[in-house]
Amino acid sequence: MKIDLNSDMGEGFGPYRLCDDEAMMKIVSSANIACGFHGGDSDTMARMVRLAKENGVGIGAHPGLPDRAGFGRREMPFQPDELRQQMLYQLGALIAIAKSEGMTVGHFSFHAAMGNMVNRDAALADLMMDAIFTVDPRLVVFVTPDSEIKKAAKRAKLKTLALFLADRAYDARGALVARGLPGALVKDEAAVRARVRRFLTDGTVEAIDGTTIQMPARSILVHSDTPGSLELARIVRSEIEASGATLAPAAELAS
Repeated sequence: MKIDLNSDMGEGFGPYRLCDDEAMMKIVSSANIACGFHGGDSDTMARMVRLAKENGVGIGAHPGLPDRAGFGRREMPFQPDELRQQMLYQLGALIAIAKSEGMTVGHFSFHAAMGNMVNRDAALADLMMDAIFTVDPRLVVFVTPDSEIKKAAKRAKLKTLALFLADRAYDARGALVARGLPGALVKDEAAVRARVRRFLTDGTVEAIDGTTIQMPARSILVHSDTPGSLELARIVRSEIEASGATLAPAAELAS
């Protein structure tokens, strides 16, 4: 079996670095590159593309809301078409930078609040997916199982790849626990190892209340801003390899 391991990267800007992107790029098979709104800038995006090229890592666009101070995690009252243009602006920027470096953007992953807004509004999800298809119908969209984004991507005839977030807790319905709640962030190394091993073994995850939930995913995400993210990513990779699976970029695994 092939599994993708990915991380959100290039989320600093100027001289400010959120994590050791150079080290993370040697661990993952796909990189979700911040496109300049919640994090990132033109130079950082180019650096990420070059690092990905050096390490044989697939690249994807990771657009968010224009809110650096809130790291794109606060919802903002934009109209649907405003959100569409913001997304396209960011996607287009990364596509141009990647092309200039001889690379192709292969996947797409919403960041934080932008993704939350799209994921609870079927009409907005359709608007976004139709726009992505117009730009590049080959793009693979990262989704969570049974989400509005997944349904809209399928309606737009875009390929999708389901994510398992190794460092975030789920509730009994399979939704992410809100970041402000206790236990929402899973950063204990032993806990992450156990979660990933269970996922790879039987495709399930233990929810925050102790119940078992199904997790039909082929890609594992470790957030680069989670404390200790590099070691967590190494743990995830070691568990993937120990299970007999091999790493592959997201664009190779989508359906």
